[in-house]
Amino acid sequence: MENNRFFKKLEDLLDSVGIRLNGSNPWDIQINNRRFPSRVLAGGSLALGESYMDGWWDCQAIDQLICRLLNAEVEKKVRRSLTLLQALIKTRILNLQTKTRSFIVGKKHYDLGHDLFRTMLDQRMIYSCGYWKDAKTLDEAQEAKLELIARKLKLEPGMTVLDIGCGWGGLAKFLAEKHGVHVTGITISRDQEQWAIENCEGMDVQIMLRDYREIEDKFDRIVSVGMFEHVGRRNYVDYFKTVNRCLKDGGLHLLHTIGANETDGYGMDPWLDKYIFPNAILPTAARITRAIDHLFKIEDWHNFGEYYDKTLMHWHDNFTSRWNDINANYDTRFYRMWKYYLLSCAGTFRSGVNGLWQVVLSKPHDRLSYESVR
Repeated sequence: MENNRFFKKLEDLLDSVGIRLNGSNPWDIQINNRRFPSRVLAGGSLALGESYMDGWWDCQAIDQLICRLLNAEVEKKVRRSLTLLQALIKTRILNLQTKTRSFIVGKKHYDLGHDLFRTMLDQRMIYSCGYWKDAKTLDEAQEAKLELIARKLKLEPGMTVLDIGCGWGGLAKFLAEKHGVHVTGITISRDQEQWAIENCEGMDVQIMLRDYREIEDKFDRIVSVGMFEHVGRRNYVDYFKTVNRCLKDGGLHLLHTIGANETDGYGMDPWLDKYIFPNAILPTAARITRAIDHLFKIEDWHNFGEYYDKTLMHWHDNFTSRWNDINANYDTRFYRMWKYYLLSCAGTFRSGVNGLWQVVLSKPHDRLSYESVR
């Protein structure tokens, strides 16, 4: 009887936004465990993701489901769980991204295995949003993004470039090979460091396992792609102070980051925080502009968040279609976790909750004639 009461409550909540329990639409939830309604009503988005990992429910199109839930702000209609409130308190009071803690996400996420990321990503191993303006394939979209970055940075042969959060070295190798610059790449992942060193062998590229706060050298250009999400709001000013200190006068900094379009949240879904990107915080535009005060001025701000939806769907298709090539190294629960990660994130960008920003910054007293690039 208790399960029936929770079923009816969840059914009424979802019916109001066009989602049915055990319905026939691709975004409808198919319940495999009768305790699912009470679990998700008590635990919110964290319980939704965990119960999917446990096989308690299925959905033909999780991306469409999440997009509908976010557009209807269903989470706000569900009682906030204790876990959610604890996460909110932690992110507002504690510094979860200190120098020593900054390496946690490297071990937990980026060191999961080269085979996983080779299976999912493009041939350059670029783990960030592609630029799909004129691209037809994932490889084309990622190369277009790298070239877009190079054009925005106004690179000239012989320049020195710092790549903060260099991943597997794809951007560093591209800039050195195609634009004749010297690149220093830093990462907080040992697996990425080893791969990037081999990937960039013979190029004018240096790869180091470093936290950004440890860098002291000066560079003509500084770029950060998909790393600022791990900086943490308590460290934004320190991040930009570090970039300001390391950037030569007349230089440019390009910041490529996911951004939260709502300012009243705590910055990261609790399920993503627990299972995918520990201690990550999505910045808001307001927090970025406050943090750069007296340190930088904005030359350009470009949002192409809709392209992340398409990028994530390509990653999902690659991952699922090639799963048999790597499944000996991962279990079924991991498969469901990773599938839920990719599709739920696609839904967030499709809903407009998150954006993807490329921000070009220069020092306040530099007088540059900067022309934006699209």
